Amino acid sequence: MLNNIKHGLFDYTVYLPGSFILIKESLPTLKKIKNMKYNQLGKTGVLVSELCLGTMTFGGKGYWQAIGELPQNEVNQLVKTAIDNKINFIDTANAYSEGLSEIMLGKAISELGINRQQVVIATKLRIRMGEGANQVGLSRLHIADSVNDSLTRLNMSHIDLLYIHGVDPLTPLEETMRGLEDVVRAGKVRYIGISNHPAWMVVKANSYAEKMGWTKFCALQNYYTIASRDIEREIVPMAISEGLGLMPWSPLAGGFLSGKYTRHNEKAGDSRRDNFDFPPINKDKAYDIIDVMTEIGNEYQASAARVALAWMLSKQYVTSIIVGAKRNDQLLDNIAATQLVLTAEQLEKLDKISALSPEYPGWMVERQATGRMPE
Repeated sequence: MLNNIKHGLFDYTVYLPGSFILIKESLPTLKKIKNMKYNQLGKTGVLVSELCLGTMTFGGKGYWQAIGELPQNEVNQLVKTAIDNKINFIDTANAYSEGLSEIMLGKAISELGINRQQVVIATKLRIRMGEGANQVGLSRLHIADSVNDSLTRLNMSHIDLLYIHGVDPLTPLEETMRGLEDVVRAGKVRYIGISNHPAWMVVKANSYAEKMGWTKFCALQNYYTIASRDIEREIVPMAISEGLGLMPWSPLAGGFLSGKYTRHNEKAGDSRRDNFDFPPINKDKAYDIIDVMTEIGNEYQASAARVALAWMLSKQYVTSIIVGAKRNDQLLDNIAATQLVLTAEQLEKLDKISALSPEYPGWMVERQATGRMPE
């Protein structure tokens, strides 16, 4: 039985768990204001806000100091701003600031008196957490230890969404999936996700879990920006096919798409990208994209960053965009992207300037698709 739902600016019919058929779309020609939208986390019944607060700037310990070193009072302010603006999804990782990010997030939620059931907390494991030979990776042993440690740092009874943070070339996927099933069955983790893996590994892992009757991945976390659309080749089609939620990280390419960087201004002076040039990006192409985003932004008195996020929010396969900030005004500007609805013409212009170059087998699939139906 089909159910009609009014969702933001659109009318949908639900036909499968976590899936929508677009019936009628009102393409806006002017800027419109809309409330924070909530999307299903994959095929689950969990709803997460279309923006997710990232916490990589919390603490600033060790390697992570180049990204941010916010003290507790500023962390609390960012978390409060996020919650006040209806963001119910917060992302951290055990490795961020060597565990300090998790500690500060847990303190912020406690000190602000936030109802734990009103926020979805995600963390990750995989990166080395100590000098021991087994304090790294995706073994069943390290998964169990990491979850226990994260719960202690967060001062929480469970993790809502646990991602594996990257590929472990030593541990078989079967062992990893069993380790994840252990922590789910123990009541320490509610849902599991996967980050920075190729599409084939995601499908293989979920196929094995399904065969064994174990918990499957419901969420993906991948690097995705308007200037780095690589995941559209394999990962996005896989996510749509398998019904997985997609959470892009570093949507502004480490600040490069903030509008501070241009061909004539290669150093922003107050951005982590000045000293920590990551993630990789084709800067010449990005400058072309920034020019177009700035032009569009001028029409709305909006930053290039806001336009970049608005472009991504228009993609129906995106579940929640992870946004991080060092300052409250930066976070508020990111949140304002939910109020910026670009026109069809503007989206087409941005799609064109940022388009991927054709690669095999994509161009062959497209070529052979022609003439399939009789004329």
